[in-house]
Amino acid sequence: MASSRTLDQFLSSAAQRDPALDQLVPIVQGIAGAGISLSRLISRHGLIDYVEKAGAENSDGDLQTPLDILAHNIFESALNQLPVSFLASEERAEILEIDPRAAYGVAIDPLDGSSNIETNMSIGTIFSVLSGSAEDLLEQDLGSRQKAAGFLVYGPQTRLVLTCGAGTFIFLLEPDTQQFYQVGDAVTVPSKQREFAINTSNYRFWDDSVRQFIDDCIAGEDGPLGEDFNMRWNASLVAEAYRILMRGGVFLYPGDSRPGYQNGRLRLLYEALPLAFVVEQAGGMASDGNQRILESKLVSLHERIPLIFGSSDRIRDVIDYITGEAVENTRFPLFGNRGLLRN
Repeated sequence: MASSRTLDQFLSSAAQRDPALDQLVPIVQGIAGAGISLSRLISRHGLIDYVEKAGAENSDGDLQTPLDILAHNIFESALNQLPVSFLASEERAEILEIDPRAAYGVAIDPLDGSSNIETNMSIGTIFSVLSGSAEDLLEQDLGSRQKAAGFLVYGPQTRLVLTCGAGTFIFLLEPDTQQFYQVGDAVTVPSKQREFAINTSNYRFWDDSVRQFIDDCIAGEDGPLGEDFNMRWNASLVAEAYRILMRGGVFLYPGDSRPGYQNGRLRLLYEALPLAFVVEQAGGMASDGNQRILESKLVSLHERIPLIFGSSDRIRDVIDYITGEAVENTRFPLFGNRGLLRN
C-alpha cells in the first residue's frame, strides 16, 4: 500500500539519519524528476512510429533508437544542473565530466529495453551513484564506491526502486501530483520460490552447468531439485528485476558460445552493478557465477558481464551447479575462471 510519504520526505529523513547522504539527495531527486519527464514522453501518441525509425549503433554495438538518444538527453540535461562529478551513460562512448569538484558521479542506462515499447511491455532506467571522479573509475572496487542505486519501471504504473545503502524501497508515481510516494516498508526478496528466468532459445549455446541446472528445474519433482518450477522471461531487465523483488526466484543471463556473448550482454557499470546493490540490500544475491557483482572491478567503460541474481537460496543452487564436480571437466568455461571471462 502506498504511504503518504513522498520521495523527497524519504530522502530528507535518510539524510538526517546519515549526514553523509546529504549530497546524494539532489542527485536522486534529479534522476527521479528526469524519470517523470521520460515517463510522460513514453506515454505520448505516435511514439512507436518514432521508436521504429532507423537508428545508428551506440559505442557498444547495440542499435540506438531516437528514443534512446532522447532519454539520454533528458537525464544529461537534468544532471548538468546538479553537483555531479561525471556522467557515464550507455549511450555515450566516453565519460562526460561535469563538475570535478563534486563528490559523486552517475552511471546510467537511460532507457533499458526501448525496443519492447511496441509490444507495450515495461521498460526502464537503471542508475548508480558512485563516489569519486571519472579518472579513477576503471580498475577500482566499484562496490565500495556505490552509494545509491536503483531503477525506474515505465509500465502500467511508473515505479522507482531505490537503495541508499540501508534497505531497498519502492516508490509509486502519482500522475495527478507528479510525486513519487513510498510503497510499504523496505523490500525483502522472497526465498524458497520456484521460478527461474532465462532465455531458453539460447540453450544450445550455454555452458553445460547452466544447461544442467535448467534441465533439473524443468524435471520438477522427479529431478534432483525435487520441486516443480515455473519459467518467466519478459526480455526486459527492469521488469525481471522488479519481479524478482516481488516474487523471488532467480534470473540468469549467462555468457555463451556465440561470438560476442562470451561475457553475456549486460553491462557491469550500467546494469549489473546497480541491480546487484538493489538486490543485496533486499536480502538477495547477485553474482557473475564466480564472485559477487559488487566485488567486480571495471576493466573497460562498457564492459559486459554474466549476471545471475535473485533469492539467496536459488543463487546458491546455481553456483553449486557452476562449481560442482559433476560438470567440472566438461563445461565450456564461460561461467568459470574470470581470466577466461576476460579475453
